[in-house]
Amino acid sequence: MKISARNQLKGTVKAIQTGAVNSEVTIELSGGENIASIITNEAVKSLDLKVGSTAYAIVKASSVMLAVD
Repeated sequence: MKISARNQLKGTVKAIQTGAVNSEVTIELSGGENIASIITNEAVKSLDLKVGSTAYAIVKASSVMLAVD
């Protein structure tokens, strides 16, 4: 698979919280940081995502906001 997005973060699926329609999938990155994504339950099934499996968080956005206190 080739993809144009440059922000590809490889990690391990840490948790999957399944809801009625969507699931929150949390991926732990190599530095210990976590990133979460909301995807459909069908996508979880199609990608065969399971806790412990390798996955990529791919970020493609027109803007990224930062904030400080």
